[in-house]
Amino acid sequence: MAGRFLHTMIRVGDLDRSVAFYTKLLGMKELRRNDVPAGEYTLVFLGYGEGNKDNGGEIELTYNYGVKSYELGNAFGHLAVGVPDVAAACELVRNGGGKVTREAGPVKHGTTIIAFVEDPDGYKIELIERA
Repeated sequence: MAGRFLHTMIRVGDLDRSVAFYTKLLGMKELRRNDVPAGEYTLVFLGYGEGNKDNGGEIELTYNYGVKSYELGNAFGHLAVGVPDVAAACELVRNGGGKVTREAGPVKHGTTIIAFVEDPDGYKIELIERA
């Protein structure tokens, strides 16, 4: 079977706040939005592409009407985003009111520069330096 990765869905408690975090602080674009009143939910797809599904993985933010928060559990690890300068990305997140949980620096026992930040719902995002 030949397949390809499409998206990761995460549930959010405040859709506007989450869209602002991913677009303004991480530089993603809102690719498409689907509001489903009959199902009482809204889906927003974000990514770094131009809105066509062949541009790589996307994040699907799911807002269920009236649900303000979720228990994150302990099975989910993190999302990963490649950025050209991890330290600068951390400053952008911090200056935008976001939370940096691990400052930029080399990964343990390696040389790749990484950092961790949290989105408004507490999901961890690993920033990985990529030229």
